Amino acid sequence: MNFRQKKNKELEISLTPMIDVVFLLLIFFMVTTTFNKQTEIKISLPEAQGETAQSDNKTLRLTIDVDGKYYVNNKQLLNQQLTTLQKALIEAAGDNRELPFIISADAQTAHQAVISALDIAAKSGFTKITFATKLSSTQK
Repeated sequence: MNFRQKKNKELEISLTPMIDVVFLLLIFFMVTTTFNKQTEIKISLPEAQGETAQSDNKTLRLTIDVDGKYYVNNKQLLNQQLTTLQKALIEAAGDNRELPFIISADAQTAHQAVISALDIAAKSGFTKITFATKLSSTQK
């Protein structure tokens, strides 16, 4: 008997189904993903004339929005009580009361919120207190 050897076909792995699955997963994740823009505290600073101060990374920043809500280093406080504000300021500063302390208040914020914050900062021992403003349009 004469047995012929059958020619073995080379095994071929098709990548087409894998590529289709990858593209479907990519489309799925693109459609279902939501992109959140990091929001900042929106305040409108009052205008002033003068020179701009140099920004330092080691500062303590108190922001007061138009509703009188307090933010210490861009973190909102749980409530607007002055004892909570004082604890947050002391915690943020640690033992260093010589840090530059910047109060950024919205132009429409009630004066009482700013004066209360200034009073608490002074009672807590901060001495280098400044107010953030934006340059008036005539000086730019």
